[in-house]
Amino acid sequence: MKSYIRFVSLIISLILLIACLDSCHEKKQGKLAVTEKNFSFTKDGKFSYTLDVTGKIKNVGDVAVKNIIVTGYCRSCKEVMVSNTWYVTQVVKRTEQEAPISYLGPGEEKDYHFSGIAYYYSQSSEPPQGLPEKLEVVVESFETMEE
Repeated sequence: MKSYIRFVSLIISLILLIACLDSCHEKKQGKLAVTEKNFSFTKDGKFSYTLDVTGKIKNVGDVAVKNIIVTGYCRSCKEVMVSNTWYVTQVVKRTEQEAPISYLGPGEEKDYHFSGIAYYYSQSSEPPQGLPEKLEVVVESFETMEE
């Protein structure tokens, strides 16, 4: 009887060990990197300019990812429109302020483009004297594909 109890406890211990090891198994996650970013501005009115972004994003993870949203922020821009300064219009992004990418396989790289992360208004025809500071491109969201 004692050997039977030892055998059953050994089996239960093995099952628990296997379950523990299986739960400790690291699930593969998608990982994206912005590999290139280029900021520029375009004239969109007589006295106004829009900040545009182009670049590349790469899947540096082990699994494919989908429904990727890339966007940008100007952390140094004001929230109020003042002549001759860069400003932002809202926190919630509009369609033209995001670059959706439907799918990226492991190691794959794609171009992105979006505009309107900041705006500039002048009372003269003089263009902005350079770009604003604290510009960033971020991957706002994505989904990891199942293996």
